[in-house]
Amino acid sequence: MKKEIQLRLSPQVAFDSEKFELAVKKSLGLQGTDDRIVIRQAKRSIDARGKQVKINVSSEVFINEDPSPRITAVKEYMNVSNSDPVIIVGAGPAGLFAALRCIELGARPIVIERGKDVRARRRDLAAINKDHTVNPESNYCFGEGGAGTYSDGKLYTRSKKRGDVRRVLEILVAHGAREDILVDAHPHIGTNKLPKLVAELRQSILDAGGEILFNTKVTDFIIESKEMKGVVTEEGEKILGLGVILATGHSARDIFHLLKEREILIEAKPFALGVRVEHSQELIDKIQYHCSGDRGAYLPASSYALVQQTMYEGKQRGVFSFCMCPGGFIVPAATAPGELVVNGMSPSRRDSKFANSGIVAAVELEDIPQYQKYGELAAMMFQADVEKAAWESGGKSQVAPAQRLVDFVNGRTSKDLLGTSYQPGLNSVDMGKEVLPEFVADRLRNAFRGFGKKMRGYLTNDAQIIGVESRTSSPVRVPREKESFEHPIIKGLYPCGEGAGYAGGIVSAAMDGERCAEKLLEKYG
Repeated sequence: MKKEIQLRLSPQVAFDSEKFELAVKKSLGLQGTDDRIVIRQAKRSIDARGKQVKINVSSEVFINEDPSPRITAVKEYMNVSNSDPVIIVGAGPAGLFAALRCIELGARPIVIERGKDVRARRRDLAAINKDHTVNPESNYCFGEGGAGTYSDGKLYTRSKKRGDVRRVLEILVAHGAREDILVDAHPHIGTNKLPKLVAELRQSILDAGGEILFNTKVTDFIIESKEMKGVVTEEGEKILGLGVILATGHSARDIFHLLKEREILIEAKPFALGVRVEHSQELIDKIQYHCSGDRGAYLPASSYALVQQTMYEGKQRGVFSFCMCPGGFIVPAATAPGELVVNGMSPSRRDSKFANSGIVAAVELEDIPQYQKYGELAAMMFQADVEKAAWESGGKSQVAPAQRLVDFVNGRTSKDLLGTSYQPGLNSVDMGKEVLPEFVADRLRNAFRGFGKKMRGYLTNDAQIIGVESRTSSPVRVPREKESFEHPIIKGLYPCGEGAGYAGGIVSAAMDGERCAEKLLEKYG
């Protein structure tokens, strides 16, 4: 017999397996019975709205029967060595999951990745942090696993397709992720765990007869009669397939330039731009958990989500938190020399003493009329110019411009800065004058004032902003048909994931990769 039960528990009970089982048995009147009982948590979320933090837990109880399998996804795939090839450009979450879905459907994926495998990437990341040297082919964004490999590994998504979300999570568990990601309302894996998981995904592709080409850059497309037949690499090799899934991520500017040069329809797309704000994790815990700052042994590092509507010259735009990383680090995410970009990540334990989050303002195309001369690349060129300004104000290195939070709101350059998780170092500047466009800076100031009212203690000079956070989403959209997912003009081209403007995170990108593979093979397979 199977029963389901919802309980509202203290953290000490919810996160202690023995105490939790006792609480479930007591609730169901199962104490002291001789029944064979298996109890497991199905969903778990933290409710910190009241004075006492509570954990809402949905559990499954199996009485005198074996529990049903938690996951149905398996690691074994059919061999597709002799099957028709599908070309996948990019080995991020969209590309890797597109490859696995191709295998499940009987096609042979050829994944082409400009960067290095996940292990070799580490040396290039160290070079950015220590020597301020940016390898344009291997960095925090480019390489096996894409930007998601060296990130917090957040796995929640706004997608309503819950079955698809569950499937992606189960595949991750089958390749080494903890089963907790199937339970937590806001699951994450952690930057220290992701590289091994990505390598396992790669191995499944290779074991099934798929192919992954690292250090291989696509420099042209093979198009005949408005149909994409394949790609050309930097070495001049031509690779042909049933079609091309373009999953290059939101930072592959050379691909956007190539699409424009080849007169393949693309569109400028609104995005969001701002800064990373860094507080002590102890302060965020104090605010969110209503505690002294010591959250205890059971509660995880707390997070927050904030949004504020702002007005500037009669136009309303949202400012919102983005990719909040409790117990995390700020890292340099530039993809070329001469630019400075920051991003956030967290280890699985989220045990850094810092909390950071992107705080970004929506940028609409009408906000940047001076960039309309660039046409479809208008938003991208604006983004690039802000990143160049950040690089220059930091001293033309990966040292990042920064300012204490209240000083920024009041338009005052900080005399000194706080300790930081950002390894390359900080340089005190007036961010509103030297780095951020006025319309962005003004909206951020207004938003921070609003955030200070929503979270008492948030607006403090014991926090600082670090810039710039500009890779929130792609500034270019590669259009596709709503039903077929195929480009409306170039047949055989399937724009995919964050880079094409259709996803925003690991799970949504993975889901989009699967759908693109299905649609391509439905028509051409």
